[in-house]
Amino acid sequence: MKFGVVLPQTQIGADPLVLRDFAQAAEGMGYHHILAYDHVLGANPDRPGWEAGRPYNYKDMFHEPFTLFSWMAGFTETIGFMTGVLILPQRQTALVAKQATQLDLLSGGRFRMGVGIGWNEVEYTSLGMDFSTRGARCEEQIAILRELWTRELAQIDGKFDVIDEAGINPLPPKPIPIWIGGYADAVLSRAARLSDGYLAQEGSAEAAKPLCDKFWSYAYDCGRTGALGLHTRLSTENTPESEWEALVEGWQGNGATELAVYPHGETLDDYLARLRRFKEMFGV
Repeated sequence: MKFGVVLPQTQIGADPLVLRDFAQAAEGMGYHHILAYDHVLGANPDRPGWEAGRPYNYKDMFHEPFTLFSWMAGFTETIGFMTGVLILPQRQTALVAKQATQLDLLSGGRFRMGVGIGWNEVEYTSLGMDFSTRGARCEEQIAILRELWTRELAQIDGKFDVIDEAGINPLPPKPIPIWIGGYADAVLSRAARLSDGYLAQEGSAEAAKPLCDKFWSYAYDCGRTGALGLHTRLSTENTPESEWEALVEGWQGNGATELAVYPHGETLDDYLARLRRFKEMFGV
């Protein structure tokens, strides 16, 4: 199992020196990748129709992952970068293809794109995209991205996107891996059919076992079991250190190939102390 880190971006703040030190320290400890979440906009939870219990709002900070990782690529050498997840259907497909390619080139092939369909209708509406068709559009986008990453000229006559004999330049040296996150049955099927791996939620391996089993069952039906990875997360805030070993072993039993540690605390030293402790226990 490969171990990465989750950027604690709703807590870490906007000081570029802190962000730099976090990335370089994670790389120095030998972690495999940095994973960052994605939201373009945060909504007012007091607005009419807002569903109670939604995890984020306008008070939560999110760094834009393409620019963040492109910047980090300039002062790191080995650590990978992964979105977990980029909300793909609320974005222009060709622009994502261009931005992802640029990041992949600047980082020397260290980028993987985790995508999902999201839950925030306010965000979709504000970006001029249709929330109701996001699942179908995501599937079409994945096919278009791979076309744009492998052909100088693409002819796309899709339901949602049309590209008439055009292409991005430069192309990535090889297609950028696409992982898919979410927990609905349709997402598990989509991940098995179309992705390079499934991004599972954090939490108990036992509780997640039915979802993981279903994902691997779909992958088996597609003949893709050996070609796919499974990624999860360990939150140090929600999981006491005494439970880390059982959680890691449980996820290995679920077939997880990667786990990213989400450190909590109030300062950079807090985050790094938890990453060092995890490394002491498991090696990275």
